[in-house]
Amino acid sequence: MKLNYRRIMLKISGEALASGKGTGIDQDMLGEICDRIKTAWELGAQIGIVVGGGNFWRGRSSKGMDRTTADHMGMLATVINSLALQDALEAKGVPTRVQTALDMPRIAEPYIRRRAVHHLEKNLVVIFACGTGNPFFSTDTAAVLRAAEIEADVILLAKNVDAVYDSDPKLNPNAARFERISYQEVLSRQLGVMDSTATSLCMDNNIPILVFSIKDPENILRALTGENVGTFIAREV
Repeated sequence: MKLNYRRIMLKISGEALASGKGTGIDQDMLGEICDRIKTAWELGAQIGIVVGGGNFWRGRSSKGMDRTTADHMGMLATVINSLALQDALEAKGVPTRVQTALDMPRIAEPYIRRRAVHHLEKNLVVIFACGTGNPFFSTDTAAVLRAAEIEADVILLAKNVDAVYDSDPKLNPNAARFERISYQEVLSRQLGVMDSTATSLCMDNNIPILVFSIKDPENILRALTGENVGTFIAREV
């Protein structure tokens, strides 16, 4: 297999790790995802990962709670998932580092850009936890920020939906699917690919996004090798 991208940022939703169970981590799904990450790593991809925490906690859905407190709890949820990914990958022989935006020196490295890039160049998978380290910013925004900082070639946005649609395909069976779409159209149509801050940051830094379904973990490799999977988002399409 030939890779279309050398350095990637893989964004995995927390819900994907629950695999339909709603909460927690489905060990079988975790293992399948890590198998594909291992194959990509063996092919020579330099891999950064940001994982959400929605399988444990969603800060923006916490009614009646202070938003900053709720978001800090969400950051801790991403640490749980990041450590689970690290453990599963290393059990398969893939060397990793977890870096956190909030200092947790007993369990992970602090996020340092130069160190992260050095790890990637040494073929370690780097898992970025705690989002941006700030409340009011999603893990999608964190994935774009880290992608810009490490100069990733692409963001692979692994979601529970298989592409970008003009409306919610769960509610509208006639929703039109996009194979390619521009950042500007995503923003102007207010499509729910990722939050507007993340999309704007991608547009400002000209980082392409490939949206695909993680329900079939093999899509990670399909996306990396240039197969027609999901929706490609860029400045010009």
